[in-house]
Amino acid sequence: MKFIFLRSTFLMFAAPKPPCMEQKGVYYGDYLQLEKITGAQAPESFKEGKTPAHDEMLFIIIHQAYELWFKQILFEVESVIDIMAQPTLNDNSPEMQTVVHRLNRVVTILKVLVQQIDIMETMTPMDFLDFRDMLRPASGFQSYQFKILEAKLGLKFQHRYGQDYYTSQLKEKDIAIIKAAENGRSVLELITAWLERMPFITDNFWNHYQGVYVNSLADAEKNNATFFNSVFAEAVPADANRSLTPKACRAALFIMLYRGYPMLELPFQLLNVLLEIDNQLGNWRNRHMNMVRRMIGTRIGTGGSTGAGYLKAAMDTHYIFKELAQLNSFLIERNKLPSLPQELVIKLGYV
Repeated sequence: MKFIFLRSTFLMFAAPKPPCMEQKGVYYGDYLQLEKITGAQAPESFKEGKTPAHDEMLFIIIHQAYELWFKQILFEVESVIDIMAQPTLNDNSPEMQTVVHRLNRVVTILKVLVQQIDIMETMTPMDFLDFRDMLRPASGFQSYQFKILEAKLGLKFQHRYGQDYYTSQLKEKDIAIIKAAENGRSVLELITAWLERMPFITDNFWNHYQGVYVNSLADAEKNNATFFNSVFAEAVPADANRSLTPKACRAALFIMLYRGYPMLELPFQLLNVLLEIDNQLGNWRNRHMNMVRRMIGTRIGTGGSTGAGYLKAAMDTHYIFKELAQLNSFLIERNKLPSLPQELVIKLGYV
């Protein structure tokens, strides 16, 4: 029996294995689906019976590239929302580092979107007129992905410019996607909830800081004392036009003031990258507006908007994290900062 067992065991290991299925290699063009992408340009002016407009190809590719980048930005923002929506989130955890990293990637992509306008501006107004009227009523205003991005970052419907118009040119399925995004949790809402749970600020500290701040104001800035109270005082009736609560504003200002402490380094980076996202969106809108003025002057957009006029109003209105930017009004010099209790210093310094 022993011999049989050993022989069986030997045969089990010595028996030839069935040939492995060869894994098919990934081919570059198939992986990127280049046939679909490079075959997705169908200029209107190239259709039968029309005079081809050379620059329409550039116009299409630029806008397709924009939409691909919008898709990537949404992918990053949605992942940030998933992380920030967790019941608990350590302010110095790998997850928080991931949030900051991905939002910094969004900033870099937005810079690329601004730079792409340089390529667009190699097209002259006359080049554009060769095919512009063929595009009606299509318009970049119909980019539902960009509207979803604004909503997921935190732009509320009531804060939009041109509320009656902004979905009027869209298909019903696209409107439904935008409305779902508006009804979901946004980065701004999650940032507010995250800030509200900061435990470091006591009433004694806050009252002391308010006194130091007011005393630091120049005579021409004394009105800021009233503004300070309207932003930070819990007793003041809530302003329906504001997104950040007084408690969240206090925490954000505390982070900005004491960002040199290790515990506040990542939280400060998070606030800073949100301000930079607003900055880059503003840069993109400004470059877009100037390009439209250069291309069509005061004419209306192909989608029926007021063209550059609409873009200017949206640029002035659609600042999503403007309440964080306003907090810079309440900073004071480092050498005037109130000293923190030793227990808090230890907590903030990883000691």
